[in-house]
Amino acid sequence: MMRLYKVYHRLSPFSSSCCCLLHPFSLGNARFPSSTLRSFRNLRTHSTNLFKPAMSASRFNRLVPVNSALAEDGSPAGNGSANASLTFAEDDDESVIGVKYRVPPPEIRDIVDAPPLPALSFSPLRDKILFMKRRSLPPLAELARPEEKLAGLRIDGKCNTRSRMSFYTGIGIHSLMPDGSLGPETEVRGLPDGAKINFVTWSNDGKHLAFSVRFEEEESSSSKLRVWVADVETGMARPLFQSPDIYLNAVFDNYVWVDNSTLLVCTIPLSRGDPPKKPLVPSGPKIQSNEQKTIVQVRTFQDLLKDEYDEDLFDYYATSQLVLASLDGKVKEVGSPAIYTSLDPSPDEKYILISSIHRPYSFIVPCGRFPKKVDLWTADGNFVRELCDLPLAEDIPIASNSVRNGMRSLNWRADKPSTLYWAETQDGGDAKVEVSPRDIVYTQPAEPQEGEEPEILHKLDLRYGGISWCDDSLALVYESWYKTRRTRTWVISPGSKDVSPRILFDRSSEDVYSDPGSPMLRRTSTGNYVIAKLRKENDDATYLLLNGNGATPEGDIPFLDLFDINTGSKERIWESDKEKYYESVVALLSDQKEGDIRINDLKILTSKESKTENTQYYIQSWPDKKLCQITDFPHPYPQLASLQKEMIRYERKDGVQLTATLYLPPGYDPSKDGPLPCLVWSYPGEFKSKDAAGQVRGSPNEFAGIGPTSALLWLARRHETILSIFAIYSFLFAILSGPTIPIIGEGDEEANDRYVEQLVASAEAAVEEVIRRGVAHPNKIAVGGHSYGAFMTANLLAHAPHLFCCGIARSGAYNRTLTPFGFQNEDRTLWEATNTYVEMSPFMSANRIKKPILLIHGEEDNNPGTLTMQVYGFPHPRMNYAILDSPLRLLDRKAEPVTHFFLDAYHKSLPLFAYLLVGHIHTMQSDRFFNALKGHGALCRLVILPFESHGYSARESIMHVLWETDRWLQKHCVSNTSEVSADIGKSKDGEGKEVTDIENKAVAASGGGGAELADDIESGQFHSKPRSLMW
Repeated sequence: MMRLYKVYHRLSPFSSSCCCLLHPFSLGNARFPSSTLRSFRNLRTHSTNLFKPAMSASRFNRLVPVNSALAEDGSPAGNGSANASLTFAEDDDESVIGVKYRVPPPEIRDIVDAPPLPALSFSPLRDKILFMKRRSLPPLAELARPEEKLAGLRIDGKCNTRSRMSFYTGIGIHSLMPDGSLGPETEVRGLPDGAKINFVTWSNDGKHLAFSVRFEEEESSSSKLRVWVADVETGMARPLFQSPDIYLNAVFDNYVWVDNSTLLVCTIPLSRGDPPKKPLVPSGPKIQSNEQKTIVQVRTFQDLLKDEYDEDLFDYYATSQLVLASLDGKVKEVGSPAIYTSLDPSPDEKYILISSIHRPYSFIVPCGRFPKKVDLWTADGNFVRELCDLPLAEDIPIASNSVRNGMRSLNWRADKPSTLYWAETQDGGDAKVEVSPRDIVYTQPAEPQEGEEPEILHKLDLRYGGISWCDDSLALVYESWYKTRRTRTWVISPGSKDVSPRILFDRSSEDVYSDPGSPMLRRTSTGNYVIAKLRKENDDATYLLLNGNGATPEGDIPFLDLFDINTGSKERIWESDKEKYYESVVALLSDQKEGDIRINDLKILTSKESKTENTQYYIQSWPDKKLCQITDFPHPYPQLASLQKEMIRYERKDGVQLTATLYLPPGYDPSKDGPLPCLVWSYPGEFKSKDAAGQVRGSPNEFAGIGPTSALLWLARRHETILSIFAIYSFLFAILSGPTIPIIGEGDEEANDRYVEQLVASAEAAVEEVIRRGVAHPNKIAVGGHSYGAFMTANLLAHAPHLFCCGIARSGAYNRTLTPFGFQNEDRTLWEATNTYVEMSPFMSANRIKKPILLIHGEEDNNPGTLTMQVYGFPHPRMNYAILDSPLRLLDRKAEPVTHFFLDAYHKSLPLFAYLLVGHIHTMQSDRFFNALKGHGALCRLVILPFESHGYSARESIMHVLWETDRWLQKHCVSNTSEVSADIGKSKDGEGKEVTDIENKAVAASGGGGAELADDIESGQFHSKPRSLMW
């Protein structure tokens, strides 16, 4: 488990979506946000079906005089104003092809631009809280910095760290007062102006902070990271190293507290010179060989090493010199320079586990599979012994639960001073091999006696999943198997060989209703976490605290159970309110003392929220369960404070129960206002049983967290119509968030073999439900998704055109033959399940898509399933080229022989002698899909976002994505007047017109006879925000 006091924050597509806000918006009137001052002669209105002349009396509270509709600053608004949609209706095609970056209407833009809430972190002694301050979205210039793509990593060479890394702008320290309130803020000071802070960690005694600092100076070496330390009492910060030439190497693990006054730091070697130069002329061809006929199947990994130059460059940036640095200024280099990937001190602070990787490297797998060495050192930097040196792991099977052969998950026992434990597979790492036991867990002292062999701790028939330690009398061992969704928890007594292990829980991981919860952990004085034991007055029984989500048919109701580990009896000592609020237990706070916790001394940190109230944090203390609120964050988007949220249930035609969250605009009444345009945003999931697929997940009382690209932003979208001297504002959208799309494969059936059938059935049920409720106009329902949700969107437009008027697909993969060795949870290869791969691929059904589809993709997408596919042409006596250049040809049995050969190679024992003539086809899935759509006259649009990855980060990119999405919805959903269920005619043959803009690379295609001649560890957009940012 990650330590509570060690907080990392890197830029990701979800990092902003889980944030509340520090300050309220400056939006003026929440019901009537700012608009544009205009004269009547310039007014234009949308489709008249949005305006209902017979307005009820309750709707007149949205009437405001036209001359009161001013921009925020009192001046007329420009592009992207609240009435920008009125202009979209009259945009000609050319005007939206060569555009530069655009911004959405202000009601959307203001939500996205609001400042984020600081991240929080409790001190090890639970007496102080850090408020780590953050900025809003980063500028595109930060993503545009040069980066090296090496061994599956993206490295910022100027900073010598991972690229695209976010940062904190400041740190505030608050004392937690005896009454539970927060004391005044002590700001960490002494930092240079513009300092960017990362990797904040507490010393074990809670007296000091360590963090990295970097600067904005572009041409200065100071852009590299330096390690700083701060005194928690005074807030005064200073550099750890007196020398200005010692910089942090943050490509892998960067530093760790060895004790309360010493850090072990990965530094850039002082002897390192300039980066290696790429030779103008290569020394030879790029060759890969499999003359030994080894079966090596790998997923489509990205950013791999390509040649010897890349290997040298990887060595250059990743190599570190370890340095022991004390707070009193003493500095000592330890060991030789190497690529150190993790540093892990023992609980007694006497030893350090040092992991590193080394050559030979690979061109087909990322650095996580490179040869790995784990050594044991003393805390003062002396080598003790080598624990393992694992070879290159290119051949890990693609089947779920396959693992690396040899020692893995090597860690320290949290309840012992310096005892190691690890797991070793007995099936060679191949999940398809039947063997018992499948995994064995071993344990051994750091320095065993001569001849002392590792001790077998436990044997497992499923795949090992970790251990929660308590003491010599108790530990919990976890195992699971994905294919059957089986998960088991064992109770063992590590110090008593005569006590047999027993199964505590044996259940399906899909069955959330039966989830008993997880044991809460307490922090030890050494900074490790062990299972917390509780004692009741006059009771000798041993109790654990089980913290659970409490899934029920009515939604999640989190709980805290007092659990007798011996008898299995439970006593519920805390439960979330279920009428209005959603509450959850975040952390155990009564763990400052060693030993068992008495029930009357119990203290926990909880969170509390509702549909309309954002998350606040509380401390609750026993025995009277006194509640003390410690945060008071304002509502992040007050204009949506009264939005309507409902968790709805409905049934698929095969009897599977489905759920979704329906969001409606503030004040909307379907009986008075009529149906709205509706945006459905979802992400499919795979299940082994219908019962599990039909279970309710989530709570109707959770706060609606809105991320920077969330579909919920359109709850704020308004339409303005002029009536006499009044402007009438009406909301435009209902949002159906996360309707469950279960793809079920019961028994031996593979879920994906009926993917399209179940996908369409789930979508039909969702659409029928929102229409039945009268909240969605049948002809104005759009569908969208990100990553696997984009894949879903394209398939629905191909196979269920009667349901949706248009689609929005972001960062998707549309041709599964380009991920031939598995994708998502599919672990069969293309050659083992050819029909499934083909039928699931919307690329293969591009000729069937006639509804408008907007494709958006990051130009630097590094997701294994959605960007680059290395396609190899195999030497063959009948072929005269080596590169398969068109996935369309895979299905054409009359094509050149290379086409058949690619599909049949798995089944034929042809002498490949494959020193493959490697052809890298850097094919963007969206680009290929767009060309296929354009080739069949589909109404489509492709937007490529420069410098963006699988998720989008830069403000310019996000704002433009929202503008594109809003424009698409206004044009093809809000203004749609055609019958969605009408027969889809054949598209007109003809050439498509393609124009590429250098700035945003938006492409339009002609066809379909429409008015507009235009066109993810994989993650959805509606993840609930984390209960806390403290982990």
